Amino acid sequence: MKSSGIVRKLDPLGRIVIPKEIRKVLEIYEGDSMEIIKVDNGVVVKKYIKGCIFCGSDKDVVEFNGAVVCDGCRKALGQD
Repeated sequence: MKSSGIVRKLDPLGRIVIPKEIRKVLEIYEGDSMEIIKVDNGVVVKKYIKGCIFCGSDKDVVEFNGAVVCDGCRKALGQD
């Protein structure tokens, strides 16, 4: 299988550099948290976005006492 991506070497500490052009397009900035996920025999690196503690959604979320909750779960919590 041929790759069409950018090839980078790992440094002695296991780090790679994400090219500036890719960081710009994906709006990844210095200090942003990155999530590293093992998928099959590969690795996916993506910008970390906090999700709802109940359903995992990252849409319409707010932080309350250090926990992230989405609008849907917030409404469900208010129901008896």
